[in-house]
Amino acid sequence: MTSTDSPPPASSGGAAPPGAEARARIDGTVDRVTFHNAENGFTVLKVRVAGQREPVSLVGHFPTIVAGEKLQAEGDWVTDRTHGLQFRAERVSTRPPTAREAIARYLGSGMVPGIGPAMAKRIVDKFGAKALEVIEKEPMRLLEVTGISRAGAQRIAQGWSEQQALRDLLTFLAERGVSTAHALRIHRQYGEKAREIVESDPFRLAREVRGIDFNGADAIATRFGLAHDAPGRIRAGFAFALEEAASDGHTGLPAGDLVERAARLLAVDEETVHAALEGAKAEGDLVETEVDGTTCLFGRRLADAEQAVAERIAALAAGRPPWRGFDLDAAAKAFQSRSGVALSASQRAALELVAGAKVSVVTGGPGVGKTTILDALLGLVGGGGRKIALAAPTGRAARRMSDQTGREAKTIHRLLEIDASNGDFRRGSGNALEADLVVIDEASMIDAGLMAALVVAIPDEAALVLVGDVDQLPSVGPGQILADIIASGAVPVARLTEIHRQAAESRIVVNAHRINHGEMPETTPAGETGDFYVVPMSSPEDGLAKVKEIVARRIPGRFGFDAMTEVQVLTPMQKGVLGARNLNLELAALLNPNAGTRIERGGLSYARGDRVMQIENDYDRDVFNGDMGRIVAIDREEDEVVVDFDGRQIKYASMALDALAPAYAITIHKSQGSEYPAIVIPLSGQHYPMLARNLIYTAVTRARRLVVVVGEARAIEIAVSGRNARRRWTRLRVLMRPGADAVGSAQAATPA
Repeated sequence: MTSTDSPPPASSGGAAPPGAEARARIDGTVDRVTFHNAENGFTVLKVRVAGQREPVSLVGHFPTIVAGEKLQAEGDWVTDRTHGLQFRAERVSTRPPTAREAIARYLGSGMVPGIGPAMAKRIVDKFGAKALEVIEKEPMRLLEVTGISRAGAQRIAQGWSEQQALRDLLTFLAERGVSTAHALRIHRQYGEKAREIVESDPFRLAREVRGIDFNGADAIATRFGLAHDAPGRIRAGFAFALEEAASDGHTGLPAGDLVERAARLLAVDEETVHAALEGAKAEGDLVETEVDGTTCLFGRRLADAEQAVAERIAALAAGRPPWRGFDLDAAAKAFQSRSGVALSASQRAALELVAGAKVSVVTGGPGVGKTTILDALLGLVGGGGRKIALAAPTGRAARRMSDQTGREAKTIHRLLEIDASNGDFRRGSGNALEADLVVIDEASMIDAGLMAALVVAIPDEAALVLVGDVDQLPSVGPGQILADIIASGAVPVARLTEIHRQAAESRIVVNAHRINHGEMPETTPAGETGDFYVVPMSSPEDGLAKVKEIVARRIPGRFGFDAMTEVQVLTPMQKGVLGARNLNLELAALLNPNAGTRIERGGLSYARGDRVMQIENDYDRDVFNGDMGRIVAIDREEDEVVVDFDGRQIKYASMALDALAPAYAITIHKSQGSEYPAIVIPLSGQHYPMLARNLIYTAVTRARRLVVVVGEARAIEIAVSGRNARRRWTRLRVLMRPGADAVGSAQAATPA
């Protein structure tokens, strides 16, 4: 069976065995464990049930389950389209077996460390039906069994105790409405302290346990008797409301906004929420600051992150860079000799500014020479045995940085030596990077937490250069680091605006700057061949038809791009006719019609030949968020999918497909840090909530050679006008301003 996090959808057909009802119950013995997902407990079993000739197929969630256990389950009989009749269990209880043979299978299943099949048989031969009772109550009697030492007996006793503790916890949580899948995650997070934590602070679950949101933790807290208006519940509401705001990019909120959100979330009146504010501030959960005369509140986690960034950049910026003096004329001549590019006056000024600063920023749009400045800087200061560290937020951006500079570049996570097992960085204040110069590209993508981790790992003597386009979308995570650093005035900024001659010949570059200045893009005139086209649509359905025609036929036919590998659709949203989800379905059917076997996961479909994107960093496999690949094989027997990433084939168990997403079309946010030969951008009124200038500007600047905008004129005008811009509430800008009191201050909200 294909492994999934939850049982597969049932069809309406099929009949239950005689006597089965809509809600049924079965009693039996586990005959075989067909599949078990240790991450969430999802399990497929074969169960021997009295009166049934063949074992019953049962699906449900179990912490551990082994052959031989007695089982009682309540649920429904369903008929799966692929796997036939199954019993889908909603409530399950198990108990150890009592028959000698079943006990031997049970112990020999591997559930208890130190007991394999042969050892299990010897234990049962010695103690018979009382074998389990002996292990639990008199484990030292195991010394009577040949081959078991004192240490072995202790190990077996401990393993048995841990299994029983886990089962007791799951029973305890099940009685309070917690699903087995969530209970397993709680146990994995907290171990032997799980019950204590759930009883004392159930809202920690929403903050720390994947898959449990505030409402789930609140329901658990209610079952433990927590009052509706308890201060602890309301403070948890503050934390959750601020985390929700963080998912929209804010590091804090105006106090009135936070109170309103918390009152709505908690279903209590605003007076009750106001009364709890003082306690939350006194305990340090909330940091109060003034933002343009408005009282704002920041959660401790992000307040500390922005504080760390401000303080560390101030410390790094003090003093001189690690190179002593430089000859700008000689550097410019050497760069021209090496690259064949003569620096313009503005580029020479930018190079002088950056080379003379300990911390600096290089920013500007496409075609203005950011890469040129970086190349010249590295040539200027890269000698003398100096150690230079180059990094970018994503794997694709890091590889592009390597290609542009001819030097190794890493993701920021890899630069900081992330520990994939716990998410912590090995590099930090006590184990600084070994570098004289740290250069970060695509700096607009860095959020507050990652920036804090980066700057504390930079040694005092090193210089830092941030390179990026401040007019692009800010980070997906909370904060607007590059924009705030620039606006603070605390560090030198080389803002490049001059479009160089070769770049000025591209309508992509020209239109990107037009959009950034609030002007409508200009299409290539009819009858001419160019690199930027605007194709009108009359409705989303008309737009869909045109996108499909352009991707599958017009671009490959006229420009020679491969529709499967070189043409990327970038859309503002996931939802809607022109959202990424529907576009992926339509384009997969169009471009990969003979895919054959498909595998479904989380509502998404995957088949051989499909284009996919890695959507999380996987340091063990060396694939990163934003990496593009194609599925080259689906192995049903091995229950795995094989994806080719630029010649490297990576295997994914079907239960790990959450790390991939169909990628014929992706959101513009997901395209940050990447470039594509040709892009197609649909824009319609359905995208209204996302129609912002920096969104379409970011999309256009992702293209190397061709842009086609398929849009409703009104939607394009709304996006370019900038009137739909969103605001982010952050406090880094004022924390960094020269002379500012970093503690308790905040920045004015600025367009995101």
